[in-house]
Amino acid sequence: MDMRMIREKLAEAGQDHLLQFWGELSEAEQAELNLQLQSMDFQELSSFFQNAMKVSGHIKEEKIDEKMEPVPREALGSVTRDRDMLKGWEEEGLLHISQNKVAVLLLAGGQGTRLGVSYPKGIYDVDLPSHKTLFQIQAERILKLERLAEERHKVKSTIPWYIMASGRTMESSKEFFAQRNYFGLKKENVVFFQQGMLPAMDFNGKLILEEKGKISMAPDGNGGLYRALGAQKIIDNMEGRGIKYIHVYCVDNILVKVADPTFIGFCVKKGGDCGAKVVEKTNPTEPVGVVCKVEGKYQVVEYSEISLATAEKRSSDGRLMFSGGNIANHFFTLSFLKDVVQIHEPQLQHHVAQKKIQHVDSQGQLIKPDKPNGIKMEKFVFDIFQFAKTFVVYEALREDEFSPLKNADSQDGKDNPTTARHALMSLHHRWVLTAGGHFVDENGTKIPAIPSSRNGPSGTVTPDLNQNLKDVTDLPIKCEISPLVSYAGEGLEKMVSGQVFHSPLVIDETGIHQLVKNGL
Repeated sequence: MDMRMIREKLAEAGQDHLLQFWGELSEAEQAELNLQLQSMDFQELSSFFQNAMKVSGHIKEEKIDEKMEPVPREALGSVTRDRDMLKGWEEEGLLHISQNKVAVLLLAGGQGTRLGVSYPKGIYDVDLPSHKTLFQIQAERILKLERLAEERHKVKSTIPWYIMASGRTMESSKEFFAQRNYFGLKKENVVFFQQGMLPAMDFNGKLILEEKGKISMAPDGNGGLYRALGAQKIIDNMEGRGIKYIHVYCVDNILVKVADPTFIGFCVKKGGDCGAKVVEKTNPTEPVGVVCKVEGKYQVVEYSEISLATAEKRSSDGRLMFSGGNIANHFFTLSFLKDVVQIHEPQLQHHVAQKKIQHVDSQGQLIKPDKPNGIKMEKFVFDIFQFAKTFVVYEALREDEFSPLKNADSQDGKDNPTTARHALMSLHHRWVLTAGGHFVDENGTKIPAIPSSRNGPSGTVTPDLNQNLKDVTDLPIKCEISPLVSYAGEGLEKMVSGQVFHSPLVIDETGIHQLVKNGL
């Protein structure tokens, strides 16, 4: 497309300000901007903007309390309420894994900006004794689960790992995996693909220049997954491998049970085509979206969309009526995903996030605003719940399965490297106690045990123990168990039963390592 046509196209779209510095650009910069402009459908972008702003304004005006219904008991599975069902669900999940029907899909588009780093979150080291990154921990959980399925069913199995990165995380993530030999996974079973990007706009729908020759772009949200699955032939790849069930999760949860066989088995046994794993809200005002029904359809309702009175409502058992906190942890059948990609994705509306967007002003000066000056548009992965024929919800224990890494360390902070590290070490401490081991302090005095009741990879805890477990998380014993040794606490008895340990304790494939007088 020549410059005359580009200028006409921009003038028609009301975006001709994008060329205001054209004469000042080098040939290389002109070529780069030209490429950006040619890749854009300005009519589509205008439609996205108009619809997103309309929806955003509507949501702000309206509370939806009266339209909300809690998840019915028949659609709900729970670690604490269905303990007698967990083993059967786990067996069902392991069977499908052994038949090569299960894939995992990782949402890994985020950089660690709020952590104070510019590289992908998956590369972050929260300072565990092993210094394993989030990517490595998750890769090793996949490896261990493949081995558990093989032990149970006497056949080799593969869990393909699809990783959706963004333009900003793709190359560094791929390079990280390649340098580390894919953490023992086969290269052909680790499939990277890239989510889409959308330009940032001001509040009038004008595209923003972050440099004189570069339009400000941002990933299109984790709900951009569905467009990318079609555009990059990922659905075809899954179909070619015989995949039937997909576990989708976010990279920043250090406790995530990747391809959790109990969750998968529950969803399959219930006949679900779409499922969400949730954790119980800590209190009515916890700022987390809840999974519920709205006008008969499932969705995630953000905490800002409901009144305090609704948030505080309780059921007859004393639990919060709307308690299922969304943790971006989902189950889909492949047939449901295909329908979403081929039929429903164009119907999804963009959400508006007001942002402080660095830009050049009309004089070409770089401006770093101190308040929001524009919007980024994104879709959310849970936007497709509404299209499910059979939606199911699985309630897990927060202390076992959810500790997100979002912020840099700070005093009294949360969701940071320290809280993530403590959550994992507390979990592993409980595994050792459950398997019959215990810890002593530097004087040889036994550290009081926390009783718990667990069953294999499903792992469960009786409700009256929850408070004890939360107390331990505050000051954890330093204890780390490699995922290659245990996926969810299973198989540790032969190693730790009747044994006494000092902290820090590390259990990996090479054995047991603990602090002695001369160090580790």
